[in-house]
Amino acid sequence: MASQVVAPMPGKVIEVMVKKGDQVAEDQPVVMLEAMKIEMPVVAESGGTVSEVLVEAGQTVESEQVLVTID
Repeated sequence: MASQVVAPMPGKVIEVMVKKGDQVAEDQPVVMLEAMKIEMPVVAESGGTVSEVLVEAGQTVESEQVLVTID
């Protein structure tokens, strides 16, 4: 079952650390988000293979917006 990595709060994507097809581990940072002048890593809740990357650096995101899906 696919898991979704979502933005914990509104912010700006500073860096996308994975691409489609990458293997990730549980708690591995996948996106760096800047919110309220603080850089915050957004981590995978489970391990697996990245199936979709839905954001890019410089993009503004909303709270709970899906950033990455992992199978």
